[in-house]
This record gives sequence, C-alpha cells and structure tokens, in this order.
Amino acid sequence: MRWVDVKASLKDFWFEFRRQKGGLFGLALLFLLIFTALAAPYITEPDIPKKWTQYWEGNPVTVPPVWYNYFTTKKLAPHEVLTANDLRITADGQDIGGGMKYYSFEFTYENNYDVPPSDIIIRNIGVKLADLTTPAQIVVTMIRPDGNKIELLNTELREGSIYQLAKDGKVKAAVFQWASQFENPETIAEGGETLKNTMDTMKVIFAKAQEGILTNPEALKGTYTFQVEIFTFTEGDQVDLSTTQIILSGRTYGLMGTDYKARDLWAGLVWGTRVSLTVGVTVAVLTVLIGIFYGVTSAYLGGWKDEFMQRVNEFWASIPTLPILILLGAAFKGHVSLWTIVFLMVAFYWTGIAKVARSMALQIKEQTYVEAAIALGAGTGRIIFKHIMPQIMPYAFAAMALNVPGAVLTEASLSFLGLGDPTAVTWGQILYDAQTQSATINGYWWWVIPPGLAITLVAFTFVLIGISLDRVLNPRLKRL
Repeated sequence: MRWVDVKASLKDFWFEFRRQKGGLFGLALLFLLIFTALAAPYITEPDIPKKWTQYWEGNPVTVPPVWYNYFTTKKLAPHEVLTANDLRITADGQDIGGGMKYYSFEFTYENNYDVPPSDIIIRNIGVKLADLTTPAQIVVTMIRPDGNKIELLNTELREGSIYQLAKDGKVKAAVFQWASQFENPETIAEGGETLKNTMDTMKVIFAKAQEGILTNPEALKGTYTFQVEIFTFTEGDQVDLSTTQIILSGRTYGLMGTDYKARDLWAGLVWGTRVSLTVGVTVAVLTVLIGIFYGVTSAYLGGWKDEFMQRVNEFWASIPTLPILILLGAAFKGHVSLWTIVFLMVAFYWTGIAKVARSMALQIKEQTYVEAAIALGAGTGRIIFKHIMPQIMPYAFAAMALNVPGAVLTEASLSFLGLGDPTAVTWGQILYDAQTQSATINGYWWWVIPPGLAITLVAFTFVLIGISLDRVLNPRLKRL
C-alpha cells in the first residue's frame, strides 16, 4: 500500500472519529493519563518506586488531604517543613566564658486552625562534639499568643539527635505541670497519671489557658514563637545550624493524604498510572495480535488442522483464569514480578479474540481477490498477512482498546489480594495496604476512594475509545 493511500485512509478515519464525541473525550483522557505517566518523576519525585516500600520519616501517618478542610467545620493544621532559611538565628557561637558557647534561633508558627499539628520535630542540628562524654545542652521554649511561656524541653544534645516533642516524656511532664495550674484540681486528682499519659500534648500547648485545658482543650489561635537555645561546654565543640529542620507534623497532608507508612498517596497514584497503562496496553496488544494470528491461521488452513486448533483453543479457554493466577501468585508467595503477571495474562486472554478472528477470516478467505491470489500461486504467509489480516485490523484496534480495562482490573485484583508485585507502585497494591490496615473501618476514605476512581477512570477511557473505534471501523455500527 502506497503512502498516499495510507494518508488518505487515516484522513478518512479521523474525519469519522471526530464525529464520535465519546471517543474524543476518551482520547483527551488518554492523553492526560499518558502525560501523567511520563511526567511522574517531575510531578512527584524520581525515586518514588525505590522508597515506596519504606517508611517515609517526617510525614504524618494516615492523615487526609489538605483540601479536606474545605468540607469540614473543624480546620486541621497542614503539614509544614521549615528549613534553616525559615529560622531566625539570634546567636551563633557566642562565647559565654569557661569554654562554653551559646547558640540560639527561633521560628514562629501562625496557628489558625481548630486542631494544631500532631507533633513538632527538631532534627538535623549539625553538632560535632570534641568530647563525646560531655554532650551539649538544648532548651526549647514556647511563647504563646496570650503571653504564657512554657519551657518544653531541657535535655542533652548529641550528634544525630532528633526531638519529637509530642512523644517526649520530658515534654509531656513539663506541659502537664504547666497546664495543671489552669485545670480543676478535682479533675487532676481523679485523673492523676492516667490523665497525663492520655492527654494530647500538642492540643494542650496550643489550647486556651482555662479550665478544661487537659480534658477538652479549645484551640488558641494566633502567633506562637519557639526559641531554641544550645549550650556547648567543651572547647572544640561545633554547631552548624544551616542543616536544621523543623517539621510541624500536620493533621492534613498534600493532595491525597498519607497512609500507614506516612507515604504520600498522591505520589502513589501518579506512579500507578505508569504501571496501569504499561500492563493494560501491553496485555491488550499482545493478546489481540496472538489471538488474531491464531484465529486467521486456523481459518485459512481449514480441515483437520482447523479442528485441532479449535479444540486446543476451547480447552485453553475452559481454564478458569483468575483462580489459576491466584494459585500461581500464592505459589510464588506474593513475590510475582509485574512482567510475570503480564506474561500469564497474555497466555490466557487470547482465546476469545482467536474465535472472533477465525469467524471473520472464514468469510474473508472466500472473497474473490483471495481466491485469485491463491490461483496466482501466492504463499500461505502472503495471503494471511497481505490479504486477510488487513481486513481484520479494524476489529483488532477496537479489541485492543476494549481489552485494556480487563487487564488493568486483573492486575489490580491480584495486587488487592496480596498476590501482585510488592515492589511495584500500583493502585491495587495501595488498595491491598488499605484493606490490611482496615482503612474502610477506620474511616480513611482518602486511602480507598482515589485509587478505586483511578482504576475506573482508566477503564472508562479505553471503553470510550474502543466503542468509538468499533463504530467507525465497523460499517454495521455506523450511524447515518
């Protein structure tokens, strides 16, 4: 076929396809999915697949997305990370005598939320001790909008120290002692150690100084100032504040929230697009090509060869696909690679395509031009690939599009059952983690609904394209 004829055919096809509104919408969604898959390293981070199986230190655990605040009356504090550029250095190695040096910095936090951060983490203070037996000292003080001042922490500072104020026993004791002056003495007497151990430290230090601060804290909005002071006691001790990080662990995070490993679910959704498109398109293309080749060959050969090939097809088609895949996944103990899953799906999914291709080929081989080619001595391969296959390709394109959703759903089903590739970032794997952690029961809707909608979106996209292709390429379905 000449290039001019190919160009004319494509032009006619596009003219017909443009009339299919559903197809155009599906094509737009497909371009969006492809763009998301290709741009995943830039939209999120390039090393997401490597660190997906790890715990994401510094992120809050199982919190909803930031936009959740638009739909609730109780506003939750978002996640924030402050670097050295956000700190105000007030003393940088001031000599206070006796070989001692003084360092200090402060940062502010504007609390405009009903529920404050769940934790304040201070880490990456670059301290190097000349004598490891003589640690430095760190003091963290909080100045509240109402003028109250709380010394939250006064403890040793060593190399690599990380301070999580909400989980630190010293901080909890200091906050409880400070808050007790405002609480009803009877409440403290009744609660005792239990009240101290069960109180939410962050809610108390961000609460109004009034009765009920320990049992029912009411948020105090305004500007909070945190002062961090560091004392070194040995000549040669060094403190570098340029690497310091302050993490205000939020009650909300990012566009899609986090899971039980504090992983950003938005990153998982974006990278999952790559896997779904790769698996879906690869399985669809290979199964359709294998099925069409098998069906056309069977129809052309005819006779006992056709009968034998059809019995093989029917036997293979009678094997229950999903249970076999589940058994194989269990045999590999949930460590099946993604490409093994693709291979298994291709091995089982071609039979239906082969049946349809055979029935079409039986009609085409009776056409006059095919008989003429046989009379002229054309070989079997030439007749199949030159005269029969081109007539079946329109069906093939529609079948490819319509087979993508099935492949995507199968991979997601296996991953959801814990039989997929645990190292791959897939939507099914996200749903599996949600199921094992009882996300639905605990109300973690952001962990369940988005990946489910993503799977639905991919299926919907290819169904729209497949139906439109079928209408354009199948004359019987064309509408006047």
